Amino acid sequence: MLPQYSLIIPVYNEEATLLELYRRVSTVMNQLDGFSELILINDGSGDRSLELMRELRLNDSRVCYLSLARNFGHQIAVTAGLNMARGEAVIILDADLQDPPELIPNLIERWRQGYQVVYAQRTQRRKENWFKRLTAYGFYRILKRLADVEIPTDTGDFCLLDRRVVDVLNAMPERNRYLRGLRSWVGFKQIAVYFERDPRFAGEVKYTFRKSFSLAVNGLVSFSKVPLRLATYLGLLSALVALIMMILVVYWRFFAPQSPLTGIATITVAIFFLGAVQLLCIGILGEYVGRIYEEVKGRPLYTFSEINGWEEQ
Repeated sequence: MLPQYSLIIPVYNEEATLLELYRRVSTVMNQLDGFSELILINDGSGDRSLELMRELRLNDSRVCYLSLARNFGHQIAVTAGLNMARGEAVIILDADLQDPPELIPNLIERWRQGYQVVYAQRTQRRKENWFKRLTAYGFYRILKRLADVEIPTDTGDFCLLDRRVVDVLNAMPERNRYLRGLRSWVGFKQIAVYFERDPRFAGEVKYTFRKSFSLAVNGLVSFSKVPLRLATYLGLLSALVALIMMILVVYWRFFAPQSPLTGIATITVAIFFLGAVQLLCIGILGEYVGRIYEEVKGRPLYTFSEINGWEEQ
């Protein structure tokens, strides 16, 4: 029997939360109006996460799990789950229980009303430090302003996707995937469900500042050409500054030869300024060229080391 609902949860070193996660998710699954499957994706965990998944599978046939051959990253792990999901409605949530499973019936209710993308939008981040809240607030609003598509603010991967939307996402060949942006790009009828984000249940935060920053850059580069235009504008600005400096140097040379501004300091500042602009522009171009390089290699997005729960296919 094919499931009505597929719940996708990427897992990376979550042995401290996995059993509580299963308890809360299975309670919700028992209350749903159709058969459900729980897809756990082990993203190269180094703890007992995979072992716990095997135990959960033995005790509950609704639990399926994928074990990636190494750590491919959160977005790729979710993509692997989308590729394997069989439900008519697919729900994505995180394993740290910051996305409350108890909100799933609300997402399904909106889906029953005809919405094909139902995303959970945060109204509050409980027990997160001011720096995390400030950077997240700023990033989402910068992305919303610069992106080519309308990407809702304060939304993560917690959402419900209709089968048609999942099929479209699975057909996309992109390798640098920013699912929150792709979810908006595909269109369809979308709506938000609001919630207050809980603190992590247990364990360490997996999305460090470095990973969060990398995801932010990926989202910006994937859905905006503004950085490329910025490089053009900086080039024009540096050319204008260079022209002004040339005129000033000629003026000082003939009309103010004793001015301290004609010395080595002026030349040094000009060189450092132009060098900084050039390096910044090269870095921006490198981000886009790097993505082209990743796309043309054509490697698979992920590799499996173990699959359980799809034997009947």
